Amino acid sequence: MAKGSRSGPYVCGIDAALDVVSGKWKGLILWELDAHGVRRFAELRRGLPGVSEKMLTQHLREMEADGLVHREVYAEVPPRVEYSLTEHGRTLNQALGPLGAWGTERIRREGCEQRQPQPQPQPQPDTRSSPR
Repeated sequence: MAKGSRSGPYVCGIDAALDVVSGKWKGLILWELDAHGVRRFAELRRGLPGVSEKMLTQHLREMEADGLVHREVYAEVPPRVEYSLTEHGRTLNQALGPLGAWGTERIRREGCEQRQPQPQPQPQPDTRSSPR
C-alpha cells in the first residue's frame, strides 16, 4: 500500500475505501481500464475528457502505489507504457458497481444530464507501401 497523506487509523471500512478512491478521476480511471483492459496513457486521456495530463499522471502513480493499477514499460523506441487493472483494482471496481447503480438511478430520478462516452478512434491501417 502507498504511504499517502493518510494510512489510518480509519473510522470504518468506507473511510478506508474512500481514502483509496478519493479524487475526481480515480473512479473513472477504474471504469475505463475495466471497460477496455489495457490502455496507453493517451488512450486513457482521450477516454476521460477534461482530465489534465498532470492529474492523470498523479492519479495513475497513486493507484499504482496502492496496488490498483499495473504499469508495464516496454523497452522500445519510442517508449511504450501500458496500464491495466490488478486483481485488487478489479475487486475495487466490482465493489463500486452498486454505487454506480445508485448514481444511475439518481440521474434518472433527478433528471440530471448524463455525459455520453466519447467514441474511441479506431487505429487506421498503414497504407504506406513497404520498401522491397
